[in-house]
Amino acid sequence: MFDLPVARPTWPDSLWKATAGARDASPVLQGDMRADVTVIGAGFTGLRCALALAEAGSRVVVLDAGDVGWGASGRNGGQVNPMLPHNTPAMLHKILGATYFDRLTQASLTSADELFALIRQYGIACKPRQAGWLRVNHNATARRNAEAGVKAWNTFGAGMYHVDGPELERISGSRAYASGVVTPRGGAVQPLMLARGVASAAIARGTQIFGQSPVTALRKDGDVWRATTPGGSVTSDWVVVATNGYSGELLPGLAASVLPLTPIQIATEPLPDEVVDSILPEGHTISDSRRVIMYARREADNRMVYGGVGKPRRDGTFDGFDWLIRDAERVFPQLKGQRWRYRWGGQVAVTDDHLPHLHEPRSGMLVGLGYNGRGVALSHVMGRVMAERILGADPAALPFPVTQARAFPLGRTKRLGLATAVRLMKLMDYLETR
Repeated sequence: MFDLPVARPTWPDSLWKATAGARDASPVLQGDMRADVTVIGAGFTGLRCALALAEAGSRVVVLDAGDVGWGASGRNGGQVNPMLPHNTPAMLHKILGATYFDRLTQASLTSADELFALIRQYGIACKPRQAGWLRVNHNATARRNAEAGVKAWNTFGAGMYHVDGPELERISGSRAYASGVVTPRGGAVQPLMLARGVASAAIARGTQIFGQSPVTALRKDGDVWRATTPGGSVTSDWVVVATNGYSGELLPGLAASVLPLTPIQIATEPLPDEVVDSILPEGHTISDSRRVIMYARREADNRMVYGGVGKPRRDGTFDGFDWLIRDAERVFPQLKGQRWRYRWGGQVAVTDDHLPHLHEPRSGMLVGLGYNGRGVALSHVMGRVMAERILGADPAALPFPVTQARAFPLGRTKRLGLATAVRLMKLMDYLETR
């Protein structure tokens, strides 16, 4: 039996929330229900899993302490980046071994294509744009590493290529970096609209989604699972835990297996044409190679969205926005004097090996989490794979190895010192780019 306190989540103001359009809140679970599968977490992973299961005829109930897209799925930068965060295939091969290296490499390289195909298949209105992802190098060492990575990953079909000089300045709109790499399969979406669109597709196929329904207890009764909320319960043959950076203590040890990181974003008011047309004119998304990265993209209504790493406050808000604005104006001087209308953040899960983790801790239970900042695409792959497992796939045949959750090394110390570490990394990045 697993229990946790009742949560009362708040939802910060964001560009995505303001522009996603009206949606009725999901109903609150009242009473007891029976399903084939209970999914805990109405983010990308859980919703994609629910949709795949519903397509196969399963009765699915999704429970969330907030609502659809309340967590990282509705707060992220909306960048659809394929690739795992490993510089070379050799690094990944050393971690995974040959079999899972081949499977996970292909799953990650095609993850953006898979997501955009899903969007087209279900006609999801989420402002999709697959114009490529530009990763710029902050110093000469980063450039050398990137060159090695491009050469190695292209042997597996990544299709990446180098840019520098006038061409880099033209497609980025910035003189802050001397070189970069384009991954053509990358792109962008409005993430909250994407989450809602996947939810709508799942609901249309019979899935029931309940919001403001935190799971306060989870127990195995014989061959079935019972998930209890303040208003009722769901009994099912399988339970999927898809809570990622918001896992809490529902499953003992799960939250300790990842390091929580707090990305924050800012977004401008609609910009004058002459300003917005000078930044990322071909629609690329952009990020850099610093330890404390920046990432940015244009939004369809002439806004700029800029992101980095912040610090959570006890009241649910975030610190770091002043630094983020200064950094945005450093990279894109055209933005000086523009009004940053929205400021928001969330929480993602970082794993010790920088790989997504799939766990099957008990019969009839699956857990998927840990996308290390690449979750828009990879979480949808994970959700599909979890559905395949529930529908009978051999665990040994999946692209993600099924592992046991293990504590993040020095986890408590790392968590307590994370803010200090981020400050130190920012200083190191600054000294390296002077």
